[in-house]
Amino acid sequence: MQSRNKWFALVAVCLGFFMGLLDVTVVNVALPTIQTSFNSSFSQLQWVINAYTLMFAAVLFLISKLGDLIGRKRIFIISLVLFSAFSLACSVAPSITWLIIFRGIQGIGGAGMLSLSMSIIADIFEGPSRGLALGIWGSVAGLSTALGPLFGGILLSFFSWESIFWMNIPIGVIALFMSARYIPTSKTFNSGKIDFIGMLLSFAFMFCIILGLIQKETHYGYSWFDMHVFALLAAGVILIAIFAVWEKHFVSPMLDLSLLKNRQVAGSAISNLTLGIAIYAAFSYIIVLSQNYMGYSALQSGAQLMLISAFSLVIGPISGKIATKINPGLIISFVLILAGVGMFVLPVFLGNQNHWYGLIPTFVTLGLANAFVNPLSSNIAVSSVEPKEIGMTSGLLNVGKQFGTSLGLVVLGLALTDTYNDHLVTSKMSDSLMHVFQNAGPFAGSEIAEKMHNSSLLSIVHNAFYRGIDSVAFTDGFIFIVAGILCYILLCMRSKKSK
Repeated sequence: MQSRNKWFALVAVCLGFFMGLLDVTVVNVALPTIQTSFNSSFSQLQWVINAYTLMFAAVLFLISKLGDLIGRKRIFIISLVLFSAFSLACSVAPSITWLIIFRGIQGIGGAGMLSLSMSIIADIFEGPSRGLALGIWGSVAGLSTALGPLFGGILLSFFSWESIFWMNIPIGVIALFMSARYIPTSKTFNSGKIDFIGMLLSFAFMFCIILGLIQKETHYGYSWFDMHVFALLAAGVILIAIFAVWEKHFVSPMLDLSLLKNRQVAGSAISNLTLGIAIYAAFSYIIVLSQNYMGYSALQSGAQLMLISAFSLVIGPISGKIATKINPGLIISFVLILAGVGMFVLPVFLGNQNHWYGLIPTFVTLGLANAFVNPLSSNIAVSSVEPKEIGMTSGLLNVGKQFGTSLGLVVLGLALTDTYNDHLVTSKMSDSLMHVFQNAGPFAGSEIAEKMHNSSLLSIVHNAFYRGIDSVAFTDGFIFIVAGILCYILLCMRSKKSK
């Protein structure tokens, strides 16, 4: 393949998965508008995001397998068409229920574009150029997730929320043309049967865990042992065990569990899971803080997150060169721990102020983590497996990232709502008012208080939300620190022994 065509193929692949990742975060900035448009609840808003990321995660392995069996170029193009078509469907959704359904189907197309993109790059590029290509891939990945709120803010400033889905159509057409023209036909691997049962089991356990956590989050009176919560979480754990047994004994598993014995793959998977939980999911709550409580517009709040994306734009392409001088595992561990420190200091800098400047130290550390972890973890994992395992390895990393986004959305949401509700309980407002704010959820609290024209009530609600953000920061920081330690053990200690 000619050198020039390789880079055109890289552009095509990056355009496709840029759209797929962009739609994970572009919706965040439109959540307040969508809530008003459909008069939807807090949990329904979460499902607008979760439907996409859950389906994204559930079918990643299946699509990677189809790419191995049928051809990665063919499945990538089908995914492009599916994603673009249901982007259009989302823009004309007549209700929040249909929007959630269309988002789920759109997520299937997004999964195909993302999971196959790294495999296609690994097919096309070799040696040092592969590191550079994956560095560009990683920088685009980081850039797309942070640009989502900015693009959404720009579109919402001039058009309705539907426009955030319209923009996928022209990008999809360009990516489709370039993919057909420049992506070469890949090798196929006759790996046996397609593991549909494994796919259903993986979706079922993820769905049960997420729904169980949402039940706890949206019902203040439920304990962890309430059957509405405990039964779903227990079912999720049991389904994980069944999934593991099935994958171990199925002739052609969706996920070869032996990959997790590879310390490089396991460490990379943990770092990607952490990105989903602690960065991409946190965007939703940062956006709500900025718009609903600090009073910034959708465009302003999106622009603020550009500070995170700026690091991905600058550092991503050169991360591979930096990793030739410093152990990439050590870099990943360090930036994850640094991001944890950035979250721990957030309450100190933020306080109760209505200016976004208090978020800057945290944004800087999140930006560094996002910029380095994406490309370096991908290169570490891909370089440690056989060519036939690249598709499955890519799927594993991306499943972790997307499931992590869904999981983080409710884990951080639990931290926020529990603290928010606790502060409402200890306030001096009446029980009837307290129930109004608890049922509306923290996203809508400020708007409801402002409509009541009661400064004392508004102060109580603002303080409750800010203390909830403090809990989000501490939870996030703990996750980062633990992940950084685990990545150091898996990615660095082994290299010391080998020396």
